[in-house]
Amino acid sequence: MSASTIRSIDRSSRDPEFGPWLAHASVLVVDDEPGMRNFLVRTLGPRCKRIEEAADTEEATRKLDQQHFDVVILDNIMPGRNGVDWLAEQRAIGFFAEAILMTAFADLETAIQALRAGAADFVLKPFRSNQIINAVARCLDRLRLQRENNVLRYELRAASDHMLLRDRLIGESEPIQRVRETIARVAPLPTTVLLTGESGTGKEVAARTLHSLSDRADKPFVPVNCAAIPPDMIESELFGHLKGAFTNAGSAREGLFMHAHGGTLFLDEIGELPLSLQSKLLRVLEDRRVRPVGAEREVPVDLRFIFATNADLAQEVQANRFRADLYFRINVLQIHLPPLKERGNDAQDLAALFMTKLSQQLGVPKVPLDDAAREAMARYPWPGNVRELRNLIERTLILGRFPYEQLAYDGLTPAQDRPEAESLAEMERRHILAVLREVGGNREEAARRLGVSRKTIDRKCAVWNA
Repeated sequence: MSASTIRSIDRSSRDPEFGPWLAHASVLVVDDEPGMRNFLVRTLGPRCKRIEEAADTEEATRKLDQQHFDVVILDNIMPGRNGVDWLAEQRAIGFFAEAILMTAFADLETAIQALRAGAADFVLKPFRSNQIINAVARCLDRLRLQRENNVLRYELRAASDHMLLRDRLIGESEPIQRVRETIARVAPLPTTVLLTGESGTGKEVAARTLHSLSDRADKPFVPVNCAAIPPDMIESELFGHLKGAFTNAGSAREGLFMHAHGGTLFLDEIGELPLSLQSKLLRVLEDRRVRPVGAEREVPVDLRFIFATNADLAQEVQANRFRADLYFRINVLQIHLPPLKERGNDAQDLAALFMTKLSQQLGVPKVPLDDAAREAMARYPWPGNVRELRNLIERTLILGRFPYEQLAYDGLTPAQDRPEAESLAEMERRHILAVLREVGGNREEAARRLGVSRKTIDRKCAVWNA
């Protein structure tokens, strides 16, 4: 097989013994001996998605510059350059793949040097085919665990809908049915999608649905809340960094772009991304290549992008707070998530679901929702949307009764006694200000009670001069 050959075998023919990640892996073999390269290609080719060869470190460097590999299998003794030195050099300029070092000399010094250079495993020649397959499988499993742990950390940090609705859009109203129809049409396509709507309307749920209906469903889905990451850290978190790239960068780390490789990256609150990073994101969208902080090499990535915002990005562009070229690049297909107040009786269906799920989680009996409670929910404007409804049901379960007082717009007057001519915007203002009074002006606590973000409270208070 030539150095440029790429093997792509149907998944059904691959051996499942070594785990599902091996079937999706891309491997680069670097060895000056044609016999060893052929042996590794014959051994790994039928089990991997793609395998390529390089006869020396120069050819290997060119291939790393052109495409992404999950694992590099590297001979240590080669003409002109040994594998340990080359690996250390690649790590220094931005190489994050797993590396397995092959050597015929099993001395402790070489093993120590290999580990310091960033090798994940050490294989002694001669070896059997199952030894190298197991070594590759271990590397892939370690890589999977690292990425899943980092993604889980962001999921726990993100202000998602408490995972109860993460995989489906609930409701039979016409607006939500239109959203589901649009998602079903665009999900199989590689098209970039922009999700818009108020906070708490289920944009992450829609993004997960897009991913689950796409051909990337068995690959990672990585949600990132751009507003939840400090501005001085967001570049490193997204792009990754090398050891020593900045203060406290004690080790190299892949960014979230690489964690989502092959799958879907969901960038929520994209309007909060600092202007300094918007141009870098635009380059990633255009070139599908990522340059980690402190790196000389750009790493190829295969991603589907889904964006979300509760802001009017067109207005943000006019105010010079969002790049026009990035806006036009991400606004390929826009899907608007309707607020709960426009979804008819969906609030009743959602309340029933939350009641069942949360009663199980909390270990308390369900609280019946009588006609008065349903009428109160039907007339309430839900400024915090689905998230606020979820929090209301949790309070209901904790108190053992439906908290009608939480649906009073001024904190005192029952909802059914409010003036009919009052606008929804005024109702929202009075309700939020009432909650702020209840918590003594603590905006963080008010946001938690309302089921909205702190930024939403700050923005509305600024508009109201409150």
